[in-house]
Amino acid sequence: MQLDKMVKFHKAVGDVTRIRIITLLKKGPMHGQEIANRLGLRAPTITHHIAKLKDTGMVYARRDMNTIYFHLDEKKLEFMATAILRIGEENFLKNEELQMSAQEKQKVVQNFVTSDGKLKQIPSQLKKKLVILSYYVNHFETGKVYDEKEVNDYIKTFHDDYATIRREWVMQQFMYRENNRYQLNPVEMWPVIFEK
Repeated sequence: MQLDKMVKFHKAVGDVTRIRIITLLKKGPMHGQEIANRLGLRAPTITHHIAKLKDTGMVYARRDMNTIYFHLDEKKLEFMATAILRIGEENFLKNEELQMSAQEKQKVVQNFVTSDGKLKQIPSQLKKKLVILSYYVNHFETGKVYDEKEVNDYIKTFHDDYATIRREWVMQQFMYRENNRYQLNPVEMWPVIFEK
């Protein structure tokens, strides 16, 4: 699970009213007015809180005639609530066929990076792509926050498709993004490490 999604989830459930709504929905689907009545709140307040819960995907809406009922996706809630315990586990390459020696990683870099440091193409094979992403992300300093323009400018020095590289760094847990600002994740969260 990406860190930004994890943070969004914890922000969503970090509110007493939303926890109370989740508790009610665990007993079964309810419409907004019913939730409002049960909690002694106004319908617009419930609408606001439901929207925050829906953004995480753990609450979804279904229409029945003229009434919209809200449902709790308990499996998604459980997955998201326990995701923090899996940090650093789900991203490491545990599969033997995905493991690579230092020499193999170096060979991937030699095959995909020109002598002047440009990326020839983004590898389609996951393990090779992760090596390349790790190779280039090493440019950034741990603990330093970068704005999106800085990240884009750096990527443009080796590849034209800066948006894809930037997105892959976030998706593969090399970097964390919040409000268009980027920071390296600890290497323990990286799926693969290229040591220069």
